[in-house]
Amino acid sequence: MATKKTATTATKGKKPVGPKPGEYPGKIVDIDVSSEMSESFLEYAYSVIYSRALPDARDGLKPVHRRILHQMSDMGLRPERGHVKSARVVGEVMGKLHPHGDGAIYDALVRMAQSFSMQVPLIDGHGNFGSLDSGPAAMRYTEARLAQAAMAMVAEADEDTVDFGPNYDGQLLEPLVLPAAYPNLLVNGGSGIAVGMATNMAPHNLGEVIAATKFLIENPKATLNQLMKHIPGPDFPTGGELVGSEGVREAYATGKGSFKVRASVEISKVTSRKMGITIRELPFNIGPEKVVERIADLAKAKKIQGISDIIDLTDGKTGTNVVIELKNGFEPEAVLEQLFKLTPMEDAFAINAVALVNGRPQTLGLKELLQVFIDHRIEVVRRRSEHRKAKAEGRLSMVDGLLKAIIDIDKVIKIIRGSDDAAAAKEKLMKDFKLNDEQSTYILDMPLRRLTKMSKLELETEQKDLKATITALNSLLKSEENIKAQVASELTAAGKSFATPRRTRIGTA
Repeated sequence: MATKKTATTATKGKKPVGPKPGEYPGKIVDIDVSSEMSESFLEYAYSVIYSRALPDARDGLKPVHRRILHQMSDMGLRPERGHVKSARVVGEVMGKLHPHGDGAIYDALVRMAQSFSMQVPLIDGHGNFGSLDSGPAAMRYTEARLAQAAMAMVAEADEDTVDFGPNYDGQLLEPLVLPAAYPNLLVNGGSGIAVGMATNMAPHNLGEVIAATKFLIENPKATLNQLMKHIPGPDFPTGGELVGSEGVREAYATGKGSFKVRASVEISKVTSRKMGITIRELPFNIGPEKVVERIADLAKAKKIQGISDIIDLTDGKTGTNVVIELKNGFEPEAVLEQLFKLTPMEDAFAINAVALVNGRPQTLGLKELLQVFIDHRIEVVRRRSEHRKAKAEGRLSMVDGLLKAIIDIDKVIKIIRGSDDAAAAKEKLMKDFKLNDEQSTYILDMPLRRLTKMSKLELETEQKDLKATITALNSLLKSEENIKAQVASELTAAGKSFATPRRTRIGTA
């Protein structure tokens, strides 16, 4: 089906508006509606998928999270410095990099600061950043700075390790991906809804993920069973217990799978005469208020028998602590089984591992996710080493020039003072001391008081160190295996800095 779009024309005596003369021959354009809708929808869908909803498989971040971390790094909000108002961070991100609502930016910042949402929080928040049952305070009340783990994500971005692209108005540059010293997508997980697709990634234990990554670097043909010896299953920041492993294995093999997570409980006497069930941990994203309300409703409706009272003692310091007092004559195990069956104390988690690989959404299994990260880190280390080598070679050239010049510093000063202009001085220095253009320019740009205080011993020591650095970088760059070994070494360092014990236990069905 087609429709007609008529070009607007100017009214008499007014400046013409609409299409320019000749832009639409005959002043009528035939447009196929189905084609126009298809193209427009695809463009919109791609924008949502690439620019908002799906994480990049390399650094595990959506654009909004990446922009927050990059902008905070650019603002100097490092762990050793003071917190600043979250509203200031949101304003900087929105004004410079992310032209969307401030609410969306603040929500993303808050999540990166919540220890119950992130296995390894990337933001160090100060103030009320919410709980599983309530939202955070307004951005004007909370404060934030980068966590130490975030520094491992953004470090070395200024060493040509990643590509940069223009921001939304083309006035600034922003990283298209972060260097990411550890596999953040597996460690912190994430979720998002795009057009026609969605992603839901479970968090994992950082130490286990690093161990599996190093194993895959050393054994590129590793099987899923071998990798699962290092990563037996997700590790939620809220703990709990995984019920069964078949769904986990399916998710790791195909990128899609579901499994159940149960609350962690203790059965003990709550009074001298009564038994009780104490809930210590709940499934991921389940708050105690929701559970208490559900249990109370079921007890009131007599769908669960044997409960005499429920006391919620949960707080920010002791964590989840819900005490369910039982009536005499009821077996705690039987009541607990009903609680798992009828309340959110047992919850299903579905993994749908969709992430961007080379700008395209793909469903990835465990091995594929690890391999994408490994390839990314190899590229980061290679580019970083090339950058450092070029920088060291440039500095070595300057040091070589200075060593030639200070042999007869008086002559250098005489040439500079006796020349009519800088060009003549440069030409004379190049001729008399056999310097190149860059070396001569560097010497001319240096204040004379600094030049006269140059120490030959210090310059020779620096020259020796620079040559050693260049040799080491050349050795690293000439071998892929050396680069892989460097990646593995840096992963080990990240593990020592940020790894924590496993929180979620692996149970049986």
